[in-house]
Amino acid sequence: MRYDLTVLGQLVPRWNEGRARAPPAPRPRVTPPRPPGARPPLVLLLPATAAALLALLPLGYLGVRALEHGWGYAWDLVTEARTLELLGRSLALTAIVVTGCLVLGVSLAWLVVRTSLPGRSVWAVLATLPLAVPSYVAAFTWISAAPSLAGLPGAAITLTCACFPYVFLPVAAALRGIDPAQEEAAHSLGSGSLRTFWRVTAPQLRPAAAGGSILVALYVLSDFGSVSITRYDTFTRAIHTSYQASFDRTPAAVLGCVLVAMTVLLVLAENRTRGRAGHARTGRGSARPPVRLRLGRWTVPALAWVGAVAAATVAFPLATLGYWLSIGNSADWNPERLWSATLSTVTVAAVGAAVTTLLALPVGVLSARHKGRAARLLEQSVYAGHAVPGITVGLALVFFSVRYAYPLYQEMPLLIAAYVVLFLPVAVASARAAVLQSPPVLEEVARSLGRSPLRVLREITVPLAAPGIGAGAALTFVVIMKELPATLLLRPTGTDTLATRLWTETGAGAFAGAAPYAAAIVLLAAIPSYLLGRRS
Repeated sequence: MRYDLTVLGQLVPRWNEGRARAPPAPRPRVTPPRPPGARPPLVLLLPATAAALLALLPLGYLGVRALEHGWGYAWDLVTEARTLELLGRSLALTAIVVTGCLVLGVSLAWLVVRTSLPGRSVWAVLATLPLAVPSYVAAFTWISAAPSLAGLPGAAITLTCACFPYVFLPVAAALRGIDPAQEEAAHSLGSGSLRTFWRVTAPQLRPAAAGGSILVALYVLSDFGSVSITRYDTFTRAIHTSYQASFDRTPAAVLGCVLVAMTVLLVLAENRTRGRAGHARTGRGSARPPVRLRLGRWTVPALAWVGAVAAATVAFPLATLGYWLSIGNSADWNPERLWSATLSTVTVAAVGAAVTTLLALPVGVLSARHKGRAARLLEQSVYAGHAVPGITVGLALVFFSVRYAYPLYQEMPLLIAAYVVLFLPVAVASARAAVLQSPPVLEEVARSLGRSPLRVLREITVPLAAPGIGAGAALTFVVIMKELPATLLLRPTGTDTLATRLWTETGAGAFAGAAPYAAAIVLLAAIPSYLLGRRS
């Protein structure tokens, strides 16, 4: 079939003329991407501010009490020899425990995730189980077996064994999220395994290791149970002694202010280690897992190392606890009281973890996605509240409820508020690390398509960071379940948790009677710890 070029030449101009007369298609509304450091959206800023104000409430109490007798009296207390001695002892213990936790956490995470270590999944679970053993229970097991460890050695061993999972879990998660193509490129350019680790892998692990380290440091500074049992004087033990020895709360409040100042300095130092480098993939990265390093002749030393850690942190405390259970009798077992305490523990821990995680999410997103002064101030406020000892948080909330919200006195909301103040950084650190590893370009694309900040948060940010947020919620559940001083002060009348019953029996010297409550705590905390270990 032939086409007449003359006819075609007449039709084409008419078709073009029709196109010119057609109305133009409406252009879609495009919102430009939010530049880094832009003003945070209100959907994040308002709840984050509420969380920060709640965390700062105990600091207001400390300020009122510390200045009750004037600036001069408070300054004299700060500069006296006893305060400086407590400062040195607290910093020494913190440095030792953080160093030990970094060694244990990073080495075990590397062996479990990146090597051919036999039984990796079992060792991953065993590395998280120390979270199920309260520090005061671990301290009791060590001191009862070796009384000569009382003092700094016992406190350092106990807290290192109890806290190293705070480093292991985020570092293991970071190792799983690193693009293996970067390491393979370094190998192809002639770099050995050790040089590749220090030049490529270690810089990407720095946020996770630093976040875990700051949690360990804050835990050590605020710990009361283990340092009391090991008889090592730190700020928390001195504050508790001061509260019991006198009706004058000023000396204890001044010590609490010094402790908060130490926490602020630690958080600022951790912020300086973050740098400006990005840590998220810009694409899908390698679709296959990294090649695991073959240990070869190092298999036996590696197994001996992870076995020794598991024996010291899990097997030894459980064996000691089993001994106390075995020498108990029927009078030590009260099933009705044990069940009631267990139900109360699960209830307050679940509610506390849910509320804490909801308030931590906007703070974590702001810290990861916005580098402005407001985001830094909110995050630092959250961490500062975590440094206040549990007994001080309890007294601050009692003071607040009696003065301004009496219907909340000795009610569940006040206890949940104390858990939020104490453990918000646990959830914030996990949320921040998870958001950092999700590509921000996806959120920018969603905003450019007209999505509101709330929809971006609900449809993009939260789903991508859900595994890390869930891990933070599980960690929060475990630490709330083991919390003691604030629970003792704020629990509703007639309510006992496993921790308070354990402390009551231990204080009376009834170690066999305390064993069932300790065993219940370990069993309950082992469930989320096991699930966290399965993810490692």
